[in-house]
Amino acid sequence: MKRTSLLLFIVLPLLAFTAAHKFYVSATNIDYNEKQRSLQIISHVFADDLENLLKTRYSESLTLIKGNEHPAADEYVQKYFNDKFRLSVNGKDRSFSYIGKEYDKDQLLVYLEVENVEPIKSISVENAVLTDLFPEQKNVIKVEYKGRIKSLLLMRDNPGGTLNFSN
Repeated sequence: MKRTSLLLFIVLPLLAFTAAHKFYVSATNIDYNEKQRSLQIISHVFADDLENLLKTRYSESLTLIKGNEHPAADEYVQKYFNDKFRLSVNGKDRSFSYIGKEYDKDQLLVYLEVENVEPIKSISVENAVLTDLFPEQKNVIKVEYKGRIKSLLLMRDNPGGTLNFSN
């Protein structure tokens, strides 16, 4: 018993000063569909992080809880992605369509699409999703084009990058 008490006496103060570090990261996959000549985009973000941001930015009553979702959740998610996600192909800005979203455990999968995409020589992506609320947010971008995969790591101080597929 003395041993257990001594162990708790030593370990407990150490645990009091240890805070769980939360990682702020999203992953966005951009795949070129050659048959449809489109870029199909899936952005994986933590639902609670996006909910906190949307509450701060748009409406305190907003919830992204599956089954108890705010009626305008899609509208707010679409608006936010339109503000924070940009894409250009071969130096030309391209707009995307918001297809929708779905819940996968603690993540929200946001579906976007760019249609009528010409053969890609370069693709530039700016992804500032969640960096306005979480300074340590990192956004990983993976682009697959004709069997080649390239990636970017984007952050608040470096929100955009370009990948070349012409070589």
